[in-house]
Amino acid sequence: MSTSTYTVTGMTCAHCVASVTEEISELRGVRSVEVDLSTGTVTVDSTELLAASAVRDAIEEAGYHLATA
Repeated sequence: MSTSTYTVTGMTCAHCVASVTEEISELRGVRSVEVDLSTGTVTVDSTELLAASAVRDAIEEAGYHLATA
């Protein structure tokens, strides 16, 4: 099992949270997605390590952006 944390920019409401959660949940191996709207933090538990590009693509499909360090 793998747990990864990401920061997503552009989320402002519960609909944003739902959209990001839905898109990431569709990735193969994802068991759960937790989004903290106040911090923009997204925590993903999966059965395998997810490719950062796949997570980024899912976030962008939802209409938001993965923050870069």
